[in-house]
Amino acid sequence: MLAPGAQSPIVETDIPARLDRLPWSRFHTLVVAALGITWILDGLEVTLAGTVAGALKASPVLHFSNADVGLAGSAYLAGAVLGAIFFGWLTDRLGRKTLFFITLTVYLLATAATAFSWNLWSFLLFRFITGAGIGGEYAAINSTIQELVPARVRGWTDLVINGSFWIGAALGALAAIVLLDPAVIDPEHGWRAAFLIGALLAAIVFFMRLWLPESPRWLMTHGRAREAEAVVAGIEARIRADGHVIPDVPLATVRLRSRSHTPLGDVAHTLIHVHRQRTLVALALMAAQAFFYNAIFFTYALVLTTFYGIPSEHIGWYILPFAAGNVLGPLLLGRLFDTIGRRPMIAFTYFISGVLLALTGWLFAQGSLSAREQTFAWSVIFFFASAAASSAYLTVSETFPLEIRALAIAIFYAVGTGIGGIVGPLLFGALIDTGSRASLFGGYLLGAALMIVAAAVMWRWGVAAERKPLEQVARPLAFTD
Repeated sequence: MLAPGAQSPIVETDIPARLDRLPWSRFHTLVVAALGITWILDGLEVTLAGTVAGALKASPVLHFSNADVGLAGSAYLAGAVLGAIFFGWLTDRLGRKTLFFITLTVYLLATAATAFSWNLWSFLLFRFITGAGIGGEYAAINSTIQELVPARVRGWTDLVINGSFWIGAALGALAAIVLLDPAVIDPEHGWRAAFLIGALLAAIVFFMRLWLPESPRWLMTHGRAREAEAVVAGIEARIRADGHVIPDVPLATVRLRSRSHTPLGDVAHTLIHVHRQRTLVALALMAAQAFFYNAIFFTYALVLTTFYGIPSEHIGWYILPFAAGNVLGPLLLGRLFDTIGRRPMIAFTYFISGVLLALTGWLFAQGSLSAREQTFAWSVIFFFASAAASSAYLTVSETFPLEIRALAIAIFYAVGTGIGGIVGPLLFGALIDTGSRASLFGGYLLGAALMIVAAAVMWRWGVAAERKPLEQVARPLAFTD
């Protein structure tokens, strides 16, 4: 419902309330499938990079060292950092839909190019650009999903989507089992084919996204209220056509002053002054999970090959149970983030992840674990850590105003990944090169400490955003009284 004179700068609309009252339908499932597959692609990319580490080291063309493998992981993450900021800024200015096509195209072309790398520097360049595409996807996709999913199931949906990263990880592991088997294909061709799989999947996803609408919430704050009204009306008609009943209840309206874009000065003021406490919480959560995840997973294969003597072509079998734990964590724990609440569940999953890693790291240093026992321990740890990491993205994407949501996601992803993600693979690659279990244990303790500190920060200063409309959790900058 638009107020008379909707063409004026002041718009009154019930669009947020209409989106939040919708029953879950095929429309929402398709949105999750078309956009959430981003995390599957990321999981595929990261897993392939890890599982083909042995093949890259044995390659007669590349001859990578352990440090080179760690450097490649850092190049991917560095690209993700810069891509997130640049594309996140564009997402808030140009719209969600435009950007999630641009970022997917960047990813598709770069990951295909990776398959044709001819030396270390070409490989690093293509991994950097691939990361830029994925980083941009995080900003565009997280903001879009948050703005289309009803508030009552926003937490569980977001956690499950982010946890789908590990479906991609499992696919990457299975692909590596086949493509790195010398009896099936020459490993020098196998690792190249592995990266082409990512490009093929991206091409399929491109067509899946063609039917998706622009975010009505973004449209209404950018002077395009009539378009937003048409999009919501179309969604409601589609849901009714599928046989769902939309509750006929009084709807709250909001008044806002539309704007074409949000100046960077307003973004800085909002993050540093208006929501300083939320900014510190977001930084703590993102940096801790980035170090924890990237440091361990980017060097997962190296630990198994270096300390346990597992052949590189068998690494995929060890990643499958690890991936299963990561998928099941958000799936089984996700509902609790909407019922028990954000603060207690996020703090708990961060804390238990840190404690379990410290304990497992000590057993590793003592040489008390076999390769299978180590894998089982990691699977248990990341059952909780996967929910924790997903909740970091949930926190960032729902606790800042609509107009700067994509850029906020990008900034915190970039800073968190820059602090924890880029340093992690380089540090752990160097620690593994020492051949010392005690040295690697020190790295595990650092990751555990970061998670425990983040748990304390969330418990003390976190926002209880469960089951609340986005506009209530963080008042949009454009709202007027």
